[in-house]
Amino acid sequence: MAKELLELLKTRRSIRKYKAEQVKTEELDAVLEAGTYAPTGIGAQSPVIVAVQDPETRELLSRMNAIVMGTESDPYYGAPTLVIVLADPERGTWVEDGSCVLDNMMNAAHALGLGSCWIHRERQMFDSPEGKDLLKTWGLPETLRGVGSIALGYPDGAAPEPKPRKPGYIVKIEKSRQ
Repeated sequence: MAKELLELLKTRRSIRKYKAEQVKTEELDAVLEAGTYAPTGIGAQSPVIVAVQDPETRELLSRMNAIVMGTESDPYYGAPTLVIVLADPERGTWVEDGSCVLDNMMNAAHALGLGSCWIHRERQMFDSPEGKDLLKTWGLPETLRGVGSIALGYPDGAAPEPKPRKPGYIVKIEKSRQ
């Protein structure tokens, strides 16, 4: 089992092309549940996970993200499902907590044969008046801030090859042997 987990961690890649087919409910639920088991500062579980499969809401989010990015293309690469992670900025570890949630969900997605890609700019999106209105519409506190999101779906093509690991990535400080 440990070898399988290590192999999954080494083979997960960001997917930037998706089939139009919507993610199955049981697979989405498994990915979302994995996010809830991410470590959070003092176990506070401050992040909130919002899964979006409604095409109209998905398009609104894509437009909002594209405006922040300064593009007209879809920042979510055509993925049919978007998973947004928000968190309470009053928690000192809100960015780290939300990042762990995103990471858990991306690894779970890969384990299930789904593709994912971390997408940024949710902080600017949900700090905007339009983002605050969305939070209100969803029944969430307007004080939440965006940490990030994942594009989620079935990959349309092979995953990219990994880049070689950079020299000096790891530095080990071991007990001196005198």
